[in-house]
Amino acid sequence: MKYCRFLLDDQPHYGTVEDRNGEAWITDLAHAPEEDLAFRLAHARAAVPALDFESLAFEPLLFFKPPSSLLAPGGVVRMPAASSRVDFEGELALVIGKRVTKFAAGADWRSLVRGYTLANDVTARDLQKKEAQWTRAKGFDTFCPVGPFVSDEIDPAAGVVIETRVNGELRQHGSTLDFIFGIPELLVYVSAAITLQPGDLLLTGTPAGVGPLAAGDRVDVSVPGLGVLANTFQPDAC
Repeated sequence: MKYCRFLLDDQPHYGTVEDRNGEAWITDLAHAPEEDLAFRLAHARAAVPALDFESLAFEPLLFFKPPSSLLAPGGVVRMPAASSRVDFEGELALVIGKRVTKFAAGADWRSLVRGYTLANDVTARDLQKKEAQWTRAKGFDTFCPVGPFVSDEIDPAAGVVIETRVNGELRQHGSTLDFIFGIPELLVYVSAAITLQPGDLLLTGTPAGVGPLAAGDRVDVSVPGLGVLANTFQPDAC
């Protein structure tokens, strides 16, 4: 699937791009492309020719997950009563090894990365959709399972496969070659605003296939060489 960012009614919008008899058409999306495909399609407007709109530069979208959201492999993700839909998002994460601010494009980015690990960017999707910023939706306690290993022996630039399974069923299958923004671009973009410190985690984004979970579900995120990040989900007792 191809995405674009364009200007409509003096406001930036996101859309999918498809070829129709040699002409590019855009389907305007109500929400950013990180959301699941079913939701996007359900809220898409009618497609219109791409020539009717001014194209804009596509930028990464940043959000924070607080330290209290961290969860060890094998831990239980607590599904909050405030949300009626909790989604999984399997991702590759960078572990920052050096302090970096205003990282320059073209510089040696590999020297900044201590290694790579697995993460599950758990998200209260219904809260994300109704709030302009995503801190609450992505920041609940236990909403950032990480692990089980950190390794510098994989090379995302060469293509690393990441998979997510729910109760053993494959739901996500993607490659780091599919990144919309490569790791160097992310480091430049983030460090231009935020100084990164040793030990910081930078999640790189999730493949297609994210979806809702039910109480008792088990989610396994895996990358060859990084093991399996396995966690179960249960309603928060509080």
